[in-house]
Amino acid sequence: MSIHRPHRDIFSQRLKDARLLRGQSQKGLGITAGIGEFVASARINQYEKGVHEASIVTANRLAEALNVPLAYFYAEDDNLAKMILKFSNLSSAQQLALLASFEDK
Repeated sequence: MSIHRPHRDIFSQRLKDARLLRGQSQKGLGITAGIGEFVASARINQYEKGVHEASIVTANRLAEALNVPLAYFYAEDDNLAKMILKFSNLSSAQQLALLASFEDK
């Protein structure tokens, strides 16, 4: 049985996970995503703690800075989030082949 988590909590955890996976500091991520240097660390910290919610524009910039699909931040299911990351790392040809293999079933 899965427990429904608010999307802010999901976003917060996925943002932190992706940032740590990429080995970036909160400040570094914020600056790369276009957040001002003097508030970058605090802003990312607030997003990761769920104190503030990133706009879709900011979430997209964060996704680009971390090289993850925007959908990864919002996938409720952990396995789906992992699949989104794995799928995004495949070449276009590999993505098409994988999709075709699902259609055959």
